[in-house]
Amino acid sequence: MSSEGSMMDNQVVRAFFTYATIVAVKMMLMSPFTTYFRLTRKVFANLEDTKLVSSTHDKKLVGLDPEVERVRRCHLNDLENVVPFVLVGLLYTLTGPELSSALLHFRLFAGSRIFHTIAYVGALPQPCRALSFMLGLVVTFSMAYRVLSTVLLL
Repeated sequence: MSSEGSMMDNQVVRAFFTYATIVAVKMMLMSPFTTYFRLTRKVFANLEDTKLVSSTHDKKLVGLDPEVERVRRCHLNDLENVVPFVLVGLLYTLTGPELSSALLHFRLFAGSRIFHTIAYVGALPQPCRALSFMLGLVVTFSMAYRVLSTVLLL
């Protein structure tokens, strides 16, 4: 299959696919990370899951653990931010932004989400986590503004 004239020839699209994949994979890795925390702390959400570390269903192993919940909340925050970034970012790439502007948006978002995870899971002092969250949010809103302003001016 020839790539001549394909969408992958567009550097902005290639950059978006790269950074969207990076943040999506980072988000997906939070599931096994949560599982790791559950197994090492022997704290599960469901009774049947206790069989992973005990020969019987052990109600003492079902509950909440602060570290497990921290990782889980970080994953939830990723879901709330990465999904809109991917959707808005795809539309943004279709507006024909300059490569430098697009790279700035994509890199800032990816960096903010990676740092957000480090700050969240590592329990870094505030405002580390809040600032990284806000940066990612501002980036997504900036792309949304570009999309809406481009569409509304047509």
